[in-house]
Amino acid sequence: MRALRKTHDGPGLELCEIPEPTPGFAEVKIRVLRTGLCGTDLHLLGWDDWARTQFTPPMTTGHEFYGEIVELGPGVPEGEGRDELKVGQRVSVEGHIVCGRCRNCRSGRRQMCIRSRGIGVNRDGAFADYVVVPHTNVWKQNDAIDPDLGALFDPFGNAVHTCQQVDMSGVDVLITGAGPIGVMATAIARHSGARYVVVTDLNDDRLAMAKNVGADRVVNVGKETLRDTMNELDIYEGFEVGIEMSGAPAALNMMVDHCNFGGTIAMLGLPKNEFAIDFSKVITHMLTIKGVYGREMFETWYRAAFMLQSSEAMRDAVRSVITHHYKAEDWQEAFDTAASGQAGKVLISWED
Repeated sequence: MRALRKTHDGPGLELCEIPEPTPGFAEVKIRVLRTGLCGTDLHLLGWDDWARTQFTPPMTTGHEFYGEIVELGPGVPEGEGRDELKVGQRVSVEGHIVCGRCRNCRSGRRQMCIRSRGIGVNRDGAFADYVVVPHTNVWKQNDAIDPDLGALFDPFGNAVHTCQQVDMSGVDVLITGAGPIGVMATAIARHSGARYVVVTDLNDDRLAMAKNVGADRVVNVGKETLRDTMNELDIYEGFEVGIEMSGAPAALNMMVDHCNFGGTIAMLGLPKNEFAIDFSKVITHMLTIKGVYGREMFETWYRAAFMLQSSEAMRDAVRSVITHHYKAEDWQEAFDTAASGQAGKVLISWED
């Protein structure tokens, strides 16, 4: 089968021919139909300091995907039941494999597992014709979810998990960062009944995408001020909710400056380096700052699935973040596009 692998300790990837995997105990073999590129994949391609500490070649990359079950290993619950699996089902997959024995796992907080291992980072991933994963990581998809949407469940789940941290109904929401996850968070905020949704970024094309899915105002902070937009909307005390998706120090500091007393900030964007914020303002304004990583297993998946199944408008909004499709053989062009900063979500098809 084809597999996009890092074959050596250094920059670059290689599309190889390797044997198909065989599912072991409690594992499922999936024929991959669609995969999504994310920042993790770019780090692995470039082989930066983070990649060198996490990834041991040779290994297949990729963790955002949708496919079809083709084989069940021994010990997999098989059948027609709602919580059973069978050959032919279309699925997405949770990319974090947990230990099941640490305190967080045993207490139902699996997304906080201290020994979490990543598909496509710590074990062979989904940039391949076939992949094998634990059956407990498999999420059966409804017929309303097509392959493109199914491949987005990992990043869409990031957006849902971040928005789960706050009550958005009837309040003013500030979202900093209009990348694909920020745009999906914008759609969720609108779907959840926010009063005003304001999105900031430095890229006009990405801001246009946020506007398209329901942002009331988009602000290019390199050209205009957030305060002017707040005055136009009569947001005179500040935002009750902040969703930080950029990882930019200036974005979080702007959010601290413009949130109302008692506001809540949920942070998913990962900064490249340490940076300072005004903690005297965080304290005296009684702000709550929450760090968010991955998806809550599996409450986020239920909410994400139900949200998309119940709303064609939400399906269209989430699908709109996809700007490019490539075949597996054109993987280098796909990575170049994703790294350009001028694209939304880039997908790779593994169908013949």
